[in-house]
Amino acid sequence: MGDDRRLTRRLGRAAAVTSAVGAAGLFYASVIERNWFRLRHYELPMLPPGSPRLRVLHLSDAHLTPGRRMLIDWIRGLEAYEPDVVINTGDSLAHPDAVGPFIDALGPLLDRPGAFVYGSNDLFSPQLKNPARYLWRTSKHDYSKRRVPDLPWRDLGSAMTSAGWLDLNNHKGHLKANGVSVALAGVHDSHIKLDRYDDVAGPADPDADVRLGVLHSPEPANLSRFSDDGYQLLLAGHTHGGQLCLPYYGTLVTNCGIDRERAWGLNPYEDSWLHVSGGLGTSPYAPVRFCCRPEASLLDLVPSA
Repeated sequence: MGDDRRLTRRLGRAAAVTSAVGAAGLFYASVIERNWFRLRHYELPMLPPGSPRLRVLHLSDAHLTPGRRMLIDWIRGLEAYEPDVVINTGDSLAHPDAVGPFIDALGPLLDRPGAFVYGSNDLFSPQLKNPARYLWRTSKHDYSKRRVPDLPWRDLGSAMTSAGWLDLNNHKGHLKANGVSVALAGVHDSHIKLDRYDDVAGPADPDADVRLGVLHSPEPANLSRFSDDGYQLLLAGHTHGGQLCLPYYGTLVTNCGIDRERAWGLNPYEDSWLHVSGGLGTSPYAPVRFCCRPEASLLDLVPSA
């Protein structure tokens, strides 16, 4: 009888410790790391000799709701780094009333040259679902049934194009920043089957100083076509860097066709460089990050040796 009581007490203590560790982990992931924003910084030699530096600010996956004041203020503060070009690779919204707060977050960045594509969550509001499903399937299946867009994506796009930013959803464009000519091409989100690479297919402008390919989800089929067409730097988001990662292992799932090793950060991709942003936000129904801090990136493009 005494042994049984001791075993019961030990099991009770173990359960209490496990519960406390779980609660602490959830608090860290949802309150601390989710708001522990970081700015990554890279340098890439890909401009013609003698060119001035071109600083590209890459934003993605804000998934903004109106009350996220810390995130809004942090994005506004990126103006202090004086980017020459701003690229937004989508999933900016997570609420019908988030367009105004997102444009407020961009603030003075809208006065700089920029370009954007949409992600699925700019069109469709987030839905409550079991996040464990990502372990065996991507969220692309969530859009296999007919859904009517219920977020104000047109208002979002209008606000950015009114500021002079290029809409690259299945479009090409050109801009000049800091004396550097930039050729761009982009596709709409492949996750909801709105990408139309054929609309932008063909060799990238050889007269441009640098050529950028822009897309939300880094699907290998589109990445390969961008690379084949001569786009030197490909910018994508969508993965959240995995959002929940394991120490010494990294990303568990990418929610698209890209491999885990290239779920975030800067990596070679065929004849190009690929930068996948780990993103700034989360779905409001899964407001946690673990070993995967929210981020934006500065990519300084400099002359080749």
